[in-house]
Amino acid sequence: MNNEETIESSEQKPQIQNNSDSSDSSETRFKEGQILKMVRVRFPGNSRSFPFLIGKRNISYGEKVVAMSDRGVAVGYVNSFPYEIAFKKEMLPVKSISKVATDEDFEKDQDAYRKEKETEALCQKLIEKHNLEMNLTHVEFTQFGKKTVFYFVAPARVDFRGLVRDLVGELKTRVELRQISVRDRSAAVGGIGPCGRELCCSSFLSKYGNVGIKMAKAQDLSINYSKLNGVCGQLKCCLQYEDEVYQQKRKNLPKERSKVLCHSGDKGEVIRHHLLKEQFDIITDRGVKKRFVAEQFKEYLNDLKMPDRFDTISDETRNIIGLEEAQKNQEKRLKEEVSELTKKSPAFAEKVFEDLFGEKSLDYSLPELNEPDNPRKVKIVEEDEEVISTFTDPEDRLYQSLAKDNPEEEQENQAPSEQVDKPREENRNRRPRNKRHRYKKRSRYPKKD
Repeated sequence: MNNEETIESSEQKPQIQNNSDSSDSSETRFKEGQILKMVRVRFPGNSRSFPFLIGKRNISYGEKVVAMSDRGVAVGYVNSFPYEIAFKKEMLPVKSISKVATDEDFEKDQDAYRKEKETEALCQKLIEKHNLEMNLTHVEFTQFGKKTVFYFVAPARVDFRGLVRDLVGELKTRVELRQISVRDRSAAVGGIGPCGRELCCSSFLSKYGNVGIKMAKAQDLSINYSKLNGVCGQLKCCLQYEDEVYQQKRKNLPKERSKVLCHSGDKGEVIRHHLLKEQFDIITDRGVKKRFVAEQFKEYLNDLKMPDRFDTISDETRNIIGLEEAQKNQEKRLKEEVSELTKKSPAFAEKVFEDLFGEKSLDYSLPELNEPDNPRKVKIVEEDEEVISTFTDPEDRLYQSLAKDNPEEEQENQAPSEQVDKPREENRNRRPRNKRHRYKKRSRYPKKD
């Protein structure tokens, strides 16, 4: 025991010194507000990505690199494009990528993966032996193989003290069991979603799981859990992507089942929303269904009394009231935005030019370029409103003038394509022969001698 403790302490001391040196050097090397070029790296089996400094190195998206993770040196892949960020003391310690992964690193990574699978099979046998209600997801080796972490999913708390004793006796290392959620499991293991792409939680999402059934209701989706749930069995994380847009559009419309007054003078109760089009349907106090644009809403009428029953209900939702005015207002807004952008465009162009060349503009202007002399003369002939372009090559004119002087050489040097085309034209004029003579009828039985 004493020898093992001394070995562990001697191996851990240089790591602590290196970490302190890196933090001190980072404090002296980087200044507050200094722009750093970084990327995010994701390690296999980890549900989150971590920022790393790349400096002037060219590292592309998806490239395999070797870096220090929270579980030791491991091979990971770049999970983002390079981005720039201002340095803050909260970012300390700033980690950097050690190198781009080589074939030797891949071999080591594969050996570690095989070892993890072997330990996973061993742990699964011990779980069945102890009859524990837990589902093992994956295994990881941390602290350079001195510690083994087992991740599992369970519906309730599990007493795994006997399992830990057996694992320590088999592996002879430190053992830790961590219970994770179903979302963490899918993010760590990875997979393909119903959309056909890689899972969002395992590819680019840093925060996931903040999804509720209210988001599906706000988007007017049918509450069908077979379609709303993802691979993990929980609500899909992509429901929150468009939730903000739907909330903004819903604010512009009157509430459902509320009694309203429109600018056209119609009074009634809101029965339906069309969120993407920003339109709403009402049923008036006379039993007529009408559709309005969001701008037609004027105010709420809480004192309006609607009849309990209508003898007849007519549907006039085909004619959208206020649609033309809304389109004109939208065109005006677009023109105003375009005019504002055109006014700001010269200043923006000068700023970009100054960032690229160090000056707002150059003293000289570009020279006028004349088109080179084209030997081919183009003639445009108009026939029946069709434009046909023809050209004459000077080499062809020279060849024609020489051919007039020597007509015999012209026949000898005739193009092979013209010589081949002549017999083809003669064969076309001939009467087609009957092809029956090519096939002879054969009797089933051979002739007797």
